[in-house]
Amino acid sequence: MSVSDIKKSAESRMEKSIDAFKLALAKIRTGRAHAGILDHVQVEYYGSPVPIGQVANVTVIDARTLNVQPYEKSMVQPIEKAIRESDLGLNPQAMGESMRVPMPALTEERRRDLIKVVKSEGEDAKIAVRNLRREANESLKKLVKDKEISEDDERRGQDDIQKLTDKQIAEIDKLIVTKEGEILTV
Repeated sequence: MSVSDIKKSAESRMEKSIDAFKLALAKIRTGRAHAGILDHVQVEYYGSPVPIGQVANVTVIDARTLNVQPYEKSMVQPIEKAIRESDLGLNPQAMGESMRVPMPALTEERRRDLIKVVKSEGEDAKIAVRNLRREANESLKKLVKDKEISEDDERRGQDDIQKLTDKQIAEIDKLIVTKEGEILTV
């Protein structure tokens, strides 16, 4: 394995950490409706749990309302039950073959709690990126120990990995600030 391979591997794994963080942020409810909020809700479908997106079409009607249109009429009740029992605090209303899911307004206390959750998720993502940096640096040290690269190459590689880490952590901080702004917007 070469220095460039280690850098490429670290970069792709750091990108995956940021993608996972973005998914975690998408699940955190702001006052606005967006179709992705129901992505992690599991519905019982012929005996096995599946994501709601596989059994229904989720669309945004307006800023505070989602429309869930099941592909099969028999799925209205199970979908309604799954949304109600999810940790999102939503109360769907069945309307014949579809259902509306109004987004309740967030209280000030709930907004503060959500911001704490966002910061916690952000810190977890930063820890993941730093762990990847540590692994990459250990790989570089092993190459030096095995006399495959020089100490100068190791130093340059560590500098590059540190720059990459700083860039990824700045991206995480930017995502945190953006999500806080969404949460605080009334």
